[in-house]
Amino acid sequence: MSKVIKSKIVLNVELDENRVPEKLNWSAQDGGVDNEEAKAIMLSVWDSNAQETLKIDLWTKDMPVDEMKLFFHQTLVTMSDSFLRATQDEKMAGDMKDFCDYFAEKLNLKK
Repeated sequence: MSKVIKSKIVLNVELDENRVPEKLNWSAQDGGVDNEEAKAIMLSVWDSNAQETLKIDLWTKDMPVDEMKLFFHQTLVTMSDSFLRATQDEKMAGDMKDFCDYFAEKLNLKK
């Protein structure tokens, strides 16, 4: 019988009186991350029963807009990489990368 291995990822959110995130920290012991600060978090979970994605998108009120644009761009790029690994659909992954290039160009992110 195989041994079950469990891993835990912890997200901590400090809110102001209006329930707006002021501070985000995360830990992933297996990854060597211990209470690291973050300015934004995007978490997607697939609910197979409902056939829908459940999402948590949080960012601190001091997250700069220019960093948010970079965060979104880099998230889109990694999503296209993950899509390719998960589906082996090279054509669509390429189209997604093309959109990422377009996104970066329109926001003047490419140097």
